[in-house]
Amino acid sequence: MAVARVSKITAASSKGFHEAVNEGLRRAAKTLRGISGLEIVSQKAKVVNSKITEYRVSMEVTFILED
Repeated sequence: MAVARVSKITAASSKGFHEAVNEGLRRAAKTLRGISGLEIVSQKAKVVNSKITEYRVSMEVTFILED
């Protein structure tokens, strides 16, 4: 039987939400082994002078705990 843990990750990108998700996953994969999925919890954007300057995502990354 597998046991999993969920970690909340926040990531940002100047290009878009998709890139922010990929950046968060890339960074999480550097220190977490056994990542099996993720869920986008929220999407937000920073606005300056009526233009989006940064896309932000909060996500929950699920990974399987090792024995």
